[in-house]
Parts: sequence; structure tokens; C-alpha cells
Amino acid sequence: MTARDTATLDFYAAEAQAYAGRFREAEHARIAAFAAALPPGARMLELGCGGGHDSVALLDRGLDLVATDGSPELAEQASRRLGRPVEVLLFEDIDAIEAFDGVWANACLLHVPRTALPGILARIHRALKPGGLFYASFKAGTAEGRDRFGRYFNYPSPDWLRSAYGPEGWQSLDLSEEIGGGYDGEPTPWLHVTAIKGAAVKRP
Repeated sequence: MTARDTATLDFYAAEAQAYAGRFREAEHARIAAFAAALPPGARMLELGCGGGHDSVALLDRGLDLVATDGSPELAEQASRRLGRPVEVLLFEDIDAIEAFDGVWANACLLHVPRTALPGILARIHRALKPGGLFYASFKAGTAEGRDRFGRYFNYPSPDWLRSAYGPEGWQSLDLSEEIGGGYDGEPTPWLHVTAIKGAAVKRP
């Protein structure tokens, strides 16, 4: 099944300027902890960069960042903020192999249909170097659905999300919960997941 949702992409195409131009504080505390766990100048892939708010903070940490978004319109908005190209990349087109020290996916994989999410997480795992760090956040829930803007969300529970990551390949997986907000301005339960790719197993 495709990892994209047409109605969600249509929303971001129509609202790109307003979405990217709104005030949004970057995830500074999480970015600081993430960057501190990586080697200096680490090669980083950012998925779903949106308006580039987190991208600025990641670059300020000295990371070698490849910022991407699945929406051409948002990628254009982010490139203006960053003053550098932002690649248009759909999750299902991630094909790198052991290319990145870290992957940052803040509030973007939550739009991947539930049936497609395990496969996308496997692609991200493959794109990471052994020992690579992966952060993602999701709006929590119990069943997939749409918000008042028509955007699709997978709304996972903690247990469902852990199972989507799969039982193998991750050296550690830390999941925390908190109440936050979003573009809709409504209080929302969020799941924050940080995972480390396990080292390659040497076969005799």
C-alpha cells in the first residue's frame, strides 16, 4: 500500500504558505539532546521538515543536514527559510542504505497509513548507519482517522506503535507521552519515540 495520503498532501499544497509562515517554536530541547548523542558534523536526514523550523535548529547544531518534505510546496517554503535547497522526498521513496548517522521525523510519520507504517520504519532503519539515532513523534490515539482539516492521522497507541517498529533491529526504543498542540490549536496527546539502530551482527 502507498505511504501517501492524497487529501493530506492536497491540504499542505493549499496551505503551504500559512503553515510554514506561522509561529512555531522548534523542538529545541529534543534537538539539543538528539545532537548531543551524535558525532560532530553527523550526517542527518530530516523527514517532513514542513516550514523548516526544526531544520534551522538542527543546522545551528553543526549537523550535516539533508532536509526533505513530501510536499513540493512546503519544500519550497522551507528552502526560502533556510536559504538552501530542500529535497522533495516521499517516505516510500527513501532508498538510502546505511547513509545517515541520524534521522529526524518530527510530526510527519503520523500521516502514514497504518498498514504502510512498518514498511516505512524499515526503510528508515535501512537508511541509518549501525548505531544511528532515529527520532519521530506521533499524535496518540486508538484508531486511524482524520482531523477537521481532512488530514489523515494514524493515531497509534503506545503498544501499537512499538509493534510497528518491529521486534528486531533496534538496539533500544524509548517512548514517552505528553500533551502538546498542533496546527489545529487543540490540546493533543503526543508520543515521542527515540530509537537506536543495532550494530550489524557478524555471521560466522
